[in-house]
Amino acid sequence: MTPTAGPAQGNHRATYREVLAEPRFRLLFSTRAVSITADALRITTFSVLVYSSTGSALLSAVAFGTGFLPQLFGSLLLGSLADRLPPRALITGGYVVTCAAALLLALVRMPIAASLAVVALVSLATPVFHGASSRLVAQSLKGDAYVLGRSLNNIAGAGAQLFGLALGGAAVAALGPRRALAVSALLYLGCALAVRIRLPRLRPTECGGTPGGAVGERGAVRASLQGAGLLLRGRTVRRLMLAQWLPPAFVAGAEGLIVAYAGERHFAPGWYAVLMGCLPVGMLVGDLLVGRLLRPRGRERLVVPLTVLSGLPLIGFAAQPGVGVSSCLLLLAGFGYAYGLGLQRPFLDALPPEGRGQAFGLLGSGSMTLQGVGPVCLGSVAAGLGTGGAIAVAGGAVTLTAGWMLTWHRAGREPSRTTIAASTTASS
Repeated sequence: MTPTAGPAQGNHRATYREVLAEPRFRLLFSTRAVSITADALRITTFSVLVYSSTGSALLSAVAFGTGFLPQLFGSLLLGSLADRLPPRALITGGYVVTCAAALLLALVRMPIAASLAVVALVSLATPVFHGASSRLVAQSLKGDAYVLGRSLNNIAGAGAQLFGLALGGAAVAALGPRRALAVSALLYLGCALAVRIRLPRLRPTECGGTPGGAVGERGAVRASLQGAGLLLRGRTVRRLMLAQWLPPAFVAGAEGLIVAYAGERHFAPGWYAVLMGCLPVGMLVGDLLVGRLLRPRGRERLVVPLTVLSGLPLIGFAAQPGVGVSSCLLLLAGFGYAYGLGLQRPFLDALPPEGRGQAFGLLGSGSMTLQGVGPVCLGSVAAGLGTGGAIAVAGGAVTLTAGWMLTWHRAGREPSRTTIAASTTASS
């Protein structure tokens, strides 16, 4: 059974060339890739800076996680702004604010608590900027082109993150952590200038958003909480969000145990890095092949089998495999991540046009938060079952999620986009 919100709208297979030919998407895609590189550089460098200042591994880990965990709260409290404000101003402002925060960390010697507060405040607003950008992409790309646009963003995001981590190590070694933070600030500034100069000024109504006046006298926080409640009360939207949140969270938990697993199995030094690289390599290959070779209905029919593929190989770690088998299992699990491509169009179709920005922000922030929680939960399991057993538990959880997705059926009473829109208007 295919877990879709409705029938696929046509079976035309787009190409990456068609997607990249869209000027607005090309601009947002390229600036987003640069900003992900800057994010990885900033987050890792800030963690190094905190550790060098305090010598505390705990504070260093907190510094790393502070850039992710507050995003869910920001989405719940401020997410409606992604649909109420002009997208160019929001996206440009997001890059400017992040640039200013990186410069502040680089140039001002603040107490650690103040530095963490700066990063947390920027993270609270991040879902608003990203939601506005994702909403603009959804408006610019139609049908299968939108799915391939998401695929390109996934591929570029993984590559940019790896490049940012490598750049961070080189920049810290060559320049020191504070100057490395200044480099990330320059990258953000370049993104802000590119969006400000090349993206036309659009009102929210021109790209499916809701003008600020449409929500009456409600404040942003109240409107955001009500909007998130309306989205999550819809069974189709809620299911599709959970389907995109849970498997990555479980796999991220397993990924967080790879270093410890390599240590327990006494693999040669450096092999843990090879194992950790297998998942993203599998993800890149899966996105390319599934995105390029399959038609829309084919991707949607393979959602459940690919989800199983992302979890089932991890169960094999219960047998404590060696390096070669472990690498193959992780590659297969990474390939299964392409299941998400089959959910993109049903998810977009299930959203009310005037609430897409908030929905995309909630989707991204919820996924980020759960991927931060996953390693903590699986680490607790590893204390009792060992790392191999805990990784197998993660794989079993992904497989159970696929079984739940298999039980989906179209609900006759599911609120439509029109019903949700009417509810939103009435509540204002």
